[in-house]
Amino acid sequence: MQKRKIRVLIAKVGLDGHDRGAKIVARKLKDAGMEVIFTGIRQSVAQVVNAAIQEDVDVIGLSFLSGDHMVLIPKIMKALKDKGVNDILVIAGGIILKRHIPALAELGVSKVFLPGTPPADIVTYIQDHADRA
Repeated sequence: MQKRKIRVLIAKVGLDGHDRGAKIVARKLKDAGMEVIFTGIRQSVAQVVNAAIQEDVDVIGLSFLSGDHMVLIPKIMKALKDKGVNDILVIAGGIILKRHIPALAELGVSKVFLPGTPPADIVTYIQDHADRA
């Protein structure tokens, strides 16, 4: 039986309006054969979580450039848990302080990609860690 394509939701949560990096990553994931849903900018926590559930994604990729990741990621992780979702790989990227990475990992974020990460590394990580049912 052939496994289905990896489905990835790329999300920009909060007031951050910069989406260039998220769009570059989305394009690279599509080029690698993944199905990608891009929510657009300025999404609420509820919008992102509901979209992830409705689209039956394997991965949520969160992009942050505005410094609000330590406020919004805990809310996203709680909302996923409250809805009984525990099988979606959550990754994050953007301007995230290295000292915040351990706390994000404790929340359940699988990997944080910092600026300068080659997009191919993100593709490989998702391919190696996404659970395709």
